[in-house]
Amino acid sequence: MSKILIINGPNLNLIGEREQSQYGSKDYKYLENICKKQSASLNLNLEMKHSNVEGEIVDIIQSARKNFDGIIINAGGYSHTSVAIRDALEIFKGKTIELHISNIYKREEFRHKSLISGVVTGIICGLGTNGYILAINSMHEMLNEN
Repeated sequence: MSKILIINGPNLNLIGEREQSQYGSKDYKYLENICKKQSASLNLNLEMKHSNVEGEIVDIIQSARKNFDGIIINAGGYSHTSVAIRDALEIFKGKTIELHISNIYKREEFRHKSLISGVVTGIICGLGTNGYILAINSMHEMLNEN
């Protein structure tokens, strides 16, 4: 059974409360539930983690190197600013998917550039929380290509 990790960065624990026009009305508990349900249906072992702290996210990624086959990461605002998270993802040798609930290209100019995009396997953005289901499905396919 493949093991995947979903990492959510700053402020994602507040989805459903903040900027519903960007992030929708479903809360973080809903997000956890749909991700666990989808992973179980694909026989994937899923762990989800959240942190508002850049260094903790780096630690989570580094710890994942020996324990997980793939990472799905919504680094939130750190996507646009964190060389440290980018470097940690580059060290991780499994499959990686960058995920954004909103379409970062329809938002402020500074959100149009993601520092982590250049080191991940694929990118999903603008599909709301459904993007997590697509990411889980895509990760399952990538891990079973061999």
